[in-house]
Amino acid sequence: MKIDAAVARGIGQAFSVETLEMEMPRDDEILVSVRASGICHTDIAMRDHEIYPIPHPCVFGHEGAGVVEQVGASVTKVRPGDHVVLSFSYCGECPACRMSRPSYCAHFDALNFEGGRIDKSSPLSQDGCLIHTFHGQSSFATHAIVHQNAAIKVRGDVPFEVLGPMGCAVQTGAGSVINVMGLRPGHSIVIFGTGSVGLCALMAARLAGAGQIIAVDLSDERLEKAVELGATLAINSSREDAHARILDATAGRGVDFSFDTTANMNVLETAMAVLARLGTCVFVGGAPKGMELVVDVEHMMTGGRTLRGAILGDCNPEVFIPRMADLYSQGKFPLDRIVTSYSLDKINDAVDDALSGRSIKSVLKM
Repeated sequence: MKIDAAVARGIGQAFSVETLEMEMPRDDEILVSVRASGICHTDIAMRDHEIYPIPHPCVFGHEGAGVVEQVGASVTKVRPGDHVVLSFSYCGECPACRMSRPSYCAHFDALNFEGGRIDKSSPLSQDGCLIHTFHGQSSFATHAIVHQNAAIKVRGDVPFEVLGPMGCAVQTGAGSVINVMGLRPGHSIVIFGTGSVGLCALMAARLAGAGQIIAVDLSDERLEKAVELGATLAINSSREDAHARILDATAGRGVDFSFDTTANMNVLETAMAVLARLGTCVFVGGAPKGMELVVDVEHMMTGGRTLRGAILGDCNPEVFIPRMADLYSQGKFPLDRIVTSYSLDKINDAVDDALSGRSIKSVLKM
């Protein structure tokens, strides 16, 4: 079939909306009519080989949501007409997958970052030339072919532009607070970076009953949004000493949890330095391979402090995403307040607005 998709043809090059050919789904795959897809900084960083050298030409997008159009012969979990959120691909058979920790799948990179299926094929082509896929979905397009593991059935009354970001931003941000930290009422947290992932973490912290929620960023506009969504203190670190302000706000004790979304090692060092005894720092920013961090070993060891990396919030998408859709529907997780919508042909405007901070979560609507 013919589809329209935003194609990346080189490092740093703008996306071009083109007509491609798409195969019909294999036995274990699903054809989805994509209705919305969030734009994540990871899409841009991967396009530009800042983190991982995704091959070009490629259709990016990994925060898709839409309607099932067709299912393969062995698919039983969804049927045509179901609303689905598209998440990451995983094998379902390795030790991590069997422990319901699929974001640590032994084949995660091969299934999501190497440009195609596990057998190196791709469902996308143009005039006989292979077009690579990304994150098992390539949702910057009108349609997507996904493995059945990557399609999560959700309720039908949540807007698609809200559902899309649940595939990455919500899992990464809210999942880190709920699953990785296990934040409980009264706990304190500082969030470094108030983009979509940071604000999803903030909303989850407020939902969980955090006593103090401190937001740190360079943008006054994003910090204003953080306060609207529940931050008890906002710090612009371009004008203030974040380390000193955080310790002052916690009477010198530090915070129970810190959350870094920036992949900036200086920021991550501060995130460790402001931890209270027995505190935990969780980091999720996409740092390039080989980046090193200086750790104050005495500070971490004698205070029983923890430094913890996390991928996609340790989520089991089958369980976590439907629950977050329910919370949005109940008015408890106002994700729509950080979304700005664009048409597919405006994808480069959406990217520019995301990178400049004019938009917190740019979402393409098909």
